[in-house]
Amino acid sequence: MCAPKRATTQGTPLQIFIHFPKITMPTKTLHITTLKKPTRLDRVLRAELPNVGRKAINQLIQDKQVQVNNKTVWLNSWKVQSGDTITLLSIPETLPETPQQFDDNWIIADEGDVIALNKPAGLLSQGTKYGQQANLLGMAQERFGEVALFHRLDRDTSGVILLTRGGAINRYLDTAFKSQTIVKHYVAMVQYPNDLAETGTIQLRLDSHGKQKMRVVEQGGKVAITDYTTHPAEGNRQRVDLTPKTGRTHQLRVHLAHYNASILGDRLYSTSADDYPRLYLHAHQIVLPQSDDFPQRCFVAPLPDGFA
Repeated sequence: MCAPKRATTQGTPLQIFIHFPKITMPTKTLHITTLKKPTRLDRVLRAELPNVGRKAINQLIQDKQVQVNNKTVWLNSWKVQSGDTITLLSIPETLPETPQQFDDNWIIADEGDVIALNKPAGLLSQGTKYGQQANLLGMAQERFGEVALFHRLDRDTSGVILLTRGGAINRYLDTAFKSQTIVKHYVAMVQYPNDLAETGTIQLRLDSHGKQKMRVVEQGGKVAITDYTTHPAEGNRQRVDLTPKTGRTHQLRVHLAHYNASILGDRLYSTSADDYPRLYLHAHQIVLPQSDDFPQRCFVAPLPDGFA
C-alpha cells in the first residue's frame, strides 16, 4: 500500500488544528427552600424527583453524581437544609409521568358515603412530610370536597382504593378491616420460571429490613398470609391472582420474591426492575361485607394494559 503524501506549503509541513466542541454533561439544579429541619439527601431527592425510582436515586448518589452547594457527596444520609442548592451531574431515567390533576375516568363508583377510585400506578395515595408531591387524596379533596382515605396502596401499585365522607361508614369499615372481613383481590405479573405451585397459600413471618424494605424471618416479625392461584405462563412471565389474608407492608411483593416469582418492575425486590415501565401489581377487586346497616358491595378496577 502506498503511504499518503504529507500536505506541504512551500516545503513546510502543513499543521492542521481541529477544534472539538467542549462536551458538557446534562445537569439539573434544585433549590431547596421548604425544609423545616435537616433531611436526608435521598429523601429530599425522592420528594423533588417524584418520577425517578428509589433505586435510580440511590445509584446517582453512590456514583458521585450529586453535589450539595458545589460539594460532591455520596452518602444517602447526607443532611440537606433549607437554602441548600443540589446539582445533579447526570439526569436519571424517569418513571412514567405522575398525574398532576384528578381524572374523572378514575371514578369506579360514588355511592355517597363511599367513593371507589382506580388509582393509577406512580401516584402516591397521600402526601408525605418530605415535599409537596402530587397525591390521590389531595386531588380527590379538590374534586369531591372533604373526604378521607380509608386505606392505602403503594405508590407503584394501581387499582381499587376507597375514600369516605365520614360518619357511620368509617366505623363500619374500621370494624371490617380489623376483623379481616373485607376481601381484596390483586393481580400480579411475575417472572417465570419460579417456585410457585399451581395454587397455594404462602404463610411467612415478615420484619422490617432498613427503613424501606421488608424481609422474611424465621422468628419475630409478624405473620403474613396470602392465598394465590397461577395462570399458564407466557414466555418469561406469568399471571398470579392473589388474595391477602393479612395486610402487612409489601406483603405480596415479599411473598412472591421469596418464591423466585418477583413482580415485574419491582424496584425493591427484583434485580430486573429497570426492564419494565411499572410495577405489575394491581388491586383488582375489593368486597365489603354485609352488616346490619350496610349491604355487601363489590368494586372492580379493570386490568391495565400489560396484564394477561
